[in-house]
Amino acid sequence: MDERITVIGGGLAGVEAAWAAANRGCRVTLYEMKGVRFSPAHHSEDLAELVCSNSFKAMRLASAAGLMKEEMRRMGSLCIEAAEACAVPAGGALAVDRDAFSRMITEKILSHPNITLIRQEVTAIPDTPCIIAAGPLASDAISESIRALCGNGLSFFDAAAPIVTKDSLDPEFYFTASRYERGGEDDYLNCPMNKAEYEAFYEALISAEAAPQHSFDKRKDVYEGCMPIEVMASRGKDTIRYGPLKPVGLRDPRTGHRPWAVLQLRRETRDGSLLNLVGFQTNLKFGEQKRVFSMIPALHDAEFVRYGVMHRNTFLDSPRLLAGDYSLRARPDLFFAGQITGVEGYMESAQSGLLAGVNLVRRLRGQSTLVLPETTIMGALARYISDESVRDFQPMGANFGVLPTIEPKIRDKKLRYEALAQRALTDLSDYLQQEGWYV
Repeated sequence: MDERITVIGGGLAGVEAAWAAANRGCRVTLYEMKGVRFSPAHHSEDLAELVCSNSFKAMRLASAAGLMKEEMRRMGSLCIEAAEACAVPAGGALAVDRDAFSRMITEKILSHPNITLIRQEVTAIPDTPCIIAAGPLASDAISESIRALCGNGLSFFDAAAPIVTKDSLDPEFYFTASRYERGGEDDYLNCPMNKAEYEAFYEALISAEAAPQHSFDKRKDVYEGCMPIEVMASRGKDTIRYGPLKPVGLRDPRTGHRPWAVLQLRRETRDGSLLNLVGFQTNLKFGEQKRVFSMIPALHDAEFVRYGVMHRNTFLDSPRLLAGDYSLRARPDLFFAGQITGVEGYMESAQSGLLAGVNLVRRLRGQSTLVLPETTIMGALARYISDESVRDFQPMGANFGVLPTIEPKIRDKKLRYEALAQRALTDLSDYLQQEGWYV
């Protein structure tokens, strides 16, 4: 069998996919349009260019970001190898000399005997085995080709509300109910505010500092039908009380009365461990989101696993389109990787590329594809982006909230995270051994 694959995109996901496939003896053609054409965010001709931060987040194992990097290291990640070789002092985080990092990866890709790099924009999806890792700023041409294949399952702007863990909320200040008792009793978790609490929250919200926008984000259609909560609030003191925070149809069982305002939280995962702040799309700085939204009584000690964002971001409606191995359900020899799948972050993108590269080769060889245990960060992210029960799908980064809980629950957060990490690595090792894994 002729084991040849195409990888579209030379970002972190694309290089990981190409590297993983090539190391398994597959002939890879990697297409990267930089050098011929640049996206608004890119400037260097090197592969795996870091656009924003040069940090890959925490290193410690008892953190979701650190655990994911250890999982990737054990699976032969190119990006982890390069990051550690190009690291700069950053306290407990893994930060890199971004130019050295991209240069090292480019050199490794160019020197691999099984990889051919072609500097060319791809405008149509090949009908041969392929991995699309076109990134959150995919060109218009390839985006239209993806849309033609996937129908309406492609979004061009990311307007996401924050997500919090249910365990971090204070049950004294919330109640479960659906508005007008429509739907299930526990469909929504309601966080009421009295008049004084609402007015303090409102004043903090309209005076909070917004995040700066890149030039390629500044388009009016970013906000159509999805107005940032702070912009809506600026239109009048009661505007959001008649919008996302409207209390009508709800009664607080503690008082027997309708609250002054209510934030509703909706399940982000089937088990309800992660909750979405309904209607709270925002462009506030992350620190401001934590400060202001924690003023809502039920959220006074909330753990935010994802902050709200509003920016240019091409991504699939993956739960309806992708399987847990990152392949397109409707076409098993076509895989997607990177932020286009709905994973959020540099290393999150890289790990999806690693799995896509391994899995396409395994599929070509008639082997079962790898779907890692849901107790691992990599496995949990793959489950999240392919979970058909997820509604209002939005990108997700590494966090412990996506992992199944440990029973009995460990109350000390540090000990709980250490236990989650140890369980993940044990399960990963057992699974890879069972699947006959090799680096």
